[in-house]
Amino acid sequence: MILITAATGKVGRELVNLLLQKGEKVAAITRNPAAAMLPPGALVVRGDPSRPATLTAALRGVKAVFLNPAALGEASADLLSLALQHGVERAVLLSALTVQYGGGERRFADQFKTQEDAVKASGLSWTLLRCSDFAANTLAWAPQIRSAGVVRGAYGDTATSPIHERDVAAVAVCALLHREHAGRSYVLTGPQSLNQRDKLHLIGKALGRQLLWEEISPEQVRRALLAQGLPPDVPDRMLGYLADHVQRPGPLSAAVEQILGRRALTFAQWATDHAAAFRN
Repeated sequence: MILITAATGKVGRELVNLLLQKGEKVAAITRNPAAAMLPPGALVVRGDPSRPATLTAALRGVKAVFLNPAALGEASADLLSLALQHGVERAVLLSALTVQYGGGERRFADQFKTQEDAVKASGLSWTLLRCSDFAANTLAWAPQIRSAGVVRGAYGDTATSPIHERDVAAVAVCALLHREHAGRSYVLTGPQSLNQRDKLHLIGKALGRQLLWEEISPEQVRRALLAQGLPPDVPDRMLGYLADHVQRPGPLSAAVEQILGRRALTFAQWATDHAAAFRN
């Protein structure tokens, strides 16, 4: 049995699907099973990884766990200790490449580093997946694209190598199932460096329409995000990272291709896969 935290998230959902396709037994952890809409083959378990005691029963018979910091909060060490007590052998952590390469406010990279340190000290076999920005982050543009075909944003020249969540999940499958990945830290990126205008162009191409980028100030973006009810950490994290890669593109890695034996999925492929989210 493999236990997946944040099973209804972008990566978690893909991971559940891929593991089931391989015939693996999956315990999918979610705070709201009724709304999970996960495949019938998954064992959907109500639980809160930030309160590890709620996962005690779910850990029985589990050999490997996938850990998403967004679900763990500050409870990583306690959950890992509980997992070790129940005979779990392996942990795979979703992390960020900012731990290794920097970018944005240091405090956010330090949060991921704290999670990594907890996994390394856990006594479990471990693998770290240090990911670039997710292609799925551009779903934040969907309301603007649907309403007017114009995205108003800051740092349009910022270049990163966005990764398809399916590739992150595919690498996680390898790390969860195969011992050769134990003790490894992988930097995972998409196959090409793109600025924000490039991404918008590719979304437009998938939709068969022209989309426009309108450059506005970072402070205008910040105010718009806060007006949506988002906590200050969201614009702080996003804008800080974008600002750092206007002149210096984000890292580009071949690890996905090396691990999977195929090219990483392009942003164009991601845009095609998710085109419905940008249509009226």
